[in-house]
Amino acid sequence: MSTMNIHEILKYLPHRYPILLVDRVISYEAGKDIVALKNVSINEPFFSGHFPHHPVMPGVLIVEALAQAAAILTLRTEDTVNKEDTVYYFVGIDGVRFKRPVIAGDQLILKVAIERQIKGLWKYSARAEVDGQLVTEAQLMCTARSV
Repeated sequence: MSTMNIHEILKYLPHRYPILLVDRVISYEAGKDIVALKNVSINEPFFSGHFPHHPVMPGVLIVEALAQAAAILTLRTEDTVNKEDTVYYFVGIDGVRFKRPVIAGDQLILKVAIERQIKGLWKYSARAEVDGQLVTEAQLMCTARSV
């Protein structure tokens, strides 16, 4: 099992502020799974509008954080860094469930496992946790396309 710091993550993901949603990779095994984290700060730009009286991380951004972890796992599995002429796209999201809100100060633990890979289509099982409690789960499907 290996880890990745933010400098290594930036080599694999094209995302930058304010949409980079993976701060560190705790562990990964190429071809199998990844555990990453996102520290949720009150300084996140989405909190000013979602919601000013009770700041909650938008569910779609939790799913995006899971997808970014999946992209890192895919690129590590393929043993390649992000190529500027290639983009990983969502092609499906199934069974998304939100179990509890994610708020400022939470540490979001992102767990993604490869279920299968067929003809350039990757399918993953994904879950996000805070303090060992499930907050979001989903089945994700992604593919790479040249741009």
